[in-house]
Amino acid sequence: MGRKFFVGGNWKCTGTTEEVKKIVSTLNDAQVPSSDVVEVVVSPPYVFLPLVKSSLRPDFHVAAQNCWVKKGGAFTGEVSAEMLVNLGIPWVILGHSERRSLLNESNEFVGDKVAYALSQGLKVIACVGETLEQREAGSTMEVVAAQTKAIAARVSNWADVVLAYEPVWAIGTGKVASPAQAQEVHFELRKWLHANTSPEVVATTRIIYGGSVNGANCKELAAKPDVDGFLVGGASLKPEFIDIIKSAEVKKSA
Repeated sequence: MGRKFFVGGNWKCTGTTEEVKKIVSTLNDAQVPSSDVVEVVVSPPYVFLPLVKSSLRPDFHVAAQNCWVKKGGAFTGEVSAEMLVNLGIPWVILGHSERRSLLNESNEFVGDKVAYALSQGLKVIACVGETLEQREAGSTMEVVAAQTKAIAARVSNWADVVLAYEPVWAIGTGKVASPAQAQEVHFELRKWLHANTSPEVVATTRIIYGGSVNGANCKELAAKPDVDGFLVGGASLKPEFIDIIKSAEVKKSA
């Protein structure tokens, strides 16, 4: 059995109660491949997590967009992994480039977050990716390997980790890594896992692509052997998210 295709929708810091209900309604009505073909997770802002969890179809799951690095307490404005577990939220996105760049989250801090979230029973979408300057300097793999190493140093069981490669220069810019560029980095990431983890981790860990994925480019990206799914930004708020979920069929027929 191959790696099950994974499609995550990161709603980022957007939405009103009415808009969220409308998105959920669209998802609930959608005809998509069964959950043995594709795993679907949507990630609304914290304040909408209970609403989405209570109204979303049961074959789709919910993720938080972040959580605190350790047990809760005197950390005003933070949300702990324990709280997410208490709400019945199974997934969390950690290390998104917007948090790395805007909030200066270091590789080590992200690694600590991933380890703590896993220790509390959450599943993690762990994000890595290079900036345009880093790509142009030829240091893409160096950067992505360092980000992955900080996670691997703290995590022994990868069963509940999905690795998301998101080239920063492609997020929300309309620029997309070509299918060949995405495949190249995913292949190199898997090679890095091969050298630094175990054969089981290499075979089973899903590496998904994020960065201006949409209904028009998803099938060609999905056809690449080391692209195991997507983390979708803006398009996850639109009906074309359904087309992106359906791109899992490309893998099934491959």
